[in-house]
Amino acid sequence: MPGRILLPFLVLGLLGASVSAFFLWQSSGRTYRLVLASGGRTGEYYAFSQAFAEVVARNHPRIDIEVVETDGSPENMAQLRDGQADIALVQSDTPVEPPVRAVALLFPEMFHLIARTDAEINSVADLAGKRVALMPEGSGSFTLFWPLTQHYGLGPEAMTTLPMPATEAHAALMRGDVDALFRVITLGNDSVRELLQSKDTKLLPIEQVDALRLSLPYLNAHVIPKGTYNGGRPIPTADLPVVAVNALLVAHERLPDQVVNALTRTLYENRNELVTLYPRAAMIRLDVSGTDLGLPLHPGAEAFYKQDEPEFIVEYAEPIGLLLSISVLGISSLWQARLWLTQKQKNRADTYNLEILDLIDRIDKTQSMPELVALRQELFDILKRVVVDLDVDRITTESFESFTFPWEIAINSIHHQEILLRDSQTNSTMSYPVARIDEQR
Repeated sequence: MPGRILLPFLVLGLLGASVSAFFLWQSSGRTYRLVLASGGRTGEYYAFSQAFAEVVARNHPRIDIEVVETDGSPENMAQLRDGQADIALVQSDTPVEPPVRAVALLFPEMFHLIARTDAEINSVADLAGKRVALMPEGSGSFTLFWPLTQHYGLGPEAMTTLPMPATEAHAALMRGDVDALFRVITLGNDSVRELLQSKDTKLLPIEQVDALRLSLPYLNAHVIPKGTYNGGRPIPTADLPVVAVNALLVAHERLPDQVVNALTRTLYENRNELVTLYPRAAMIRLDVSGTDLGLPLHPGAEAFYKQDEPEFIVEYAEPIGLLLSISVLGISSLWQARLWLTQKQKNRADTYNLEILDLIDRIDKTQSMPELVALRQELFDILKRVVVDLDVDRITTESFESFTFPWEIAINSIHHQEILLRDSQTNSTMSYPVARIDEQR
């Protein structure tokens, strides 16, 4: 009867374990092919995306990222909305589409206003009546230029604006075909550095950040440090105040949580690999990456930042159920292994205590200072070995505490024996004059 009652439960248990194993196998064996919308091929977004895709491929072989070239943040957001991309890089000022979720804050992108030295331009307000090269229409830089100049009272009719690819814009400024160039880009960009090496160009400040934030709350105050683009002939010549937006990594809400979690972990756990390929990734900071992004976090990223165990368990309930079933079978073995290790640690600590007791006996019997010095050195050698064993977990903290008591007795015994030997030597030295006085009598 008991066997007949238990049989259905055993069958159900085996069935549940089989189903859990199937889902675990299916999940672990799937390859995810993702499209990452980046930016122009010569820009920082594209460079970062290539490096990120390579590092992800190294550490998560079942995630394959294809980096696609785009015109910038607005197009990237549109591709996510339309399902043409799975992840993307966007500027924090980009209008958010409903299915898009944040993954991480990557790095700030500085406003760079570069003018020819002979154009008599010293601030944004001086762009009136000038020719200004902009990045292509639809790019984040192009979009940000207009609210910036509007703050200074400049409309589209106040200047001549010429949207063009970055390489063409740089060349136009060097030829004198335009008076200034505006670009929003990560600090230290190589093409900007090359442009600023000429004495015909200069980098201008962009101030009034608090006033700008009244209408553009996504802006932040930043500084381009002195010598960023040249240390020998400092460019800029002093810390230069500018404003900036943040570059964000975002994902479509449909992307599985475990995939987004793996992408998020890659940014931080494999950061050194990423910095090797793209040095400016060093500006990615975990303490701010998951906060104040201007749009909701993807659940997979949120689980990483908050270490949200309840949601993780719900998401992976079936695989975890199988793992727990298997874990029960191994608990007794692990417990036995732990007991064996603890006993081994205790035996090692007992061996040290026996050495100390033997040393105390030899200390009490010593009759010379050199021998006592040798015993003291032996005592400290034992202490050194114990500390090393504690550091590598060959003995436990409790065993170390029990060791300190006999060790203190031993060091006190050495001090006591040293006093006795010194007193003995003093008495022997003082006895000679007394003897000579007796002989004189």
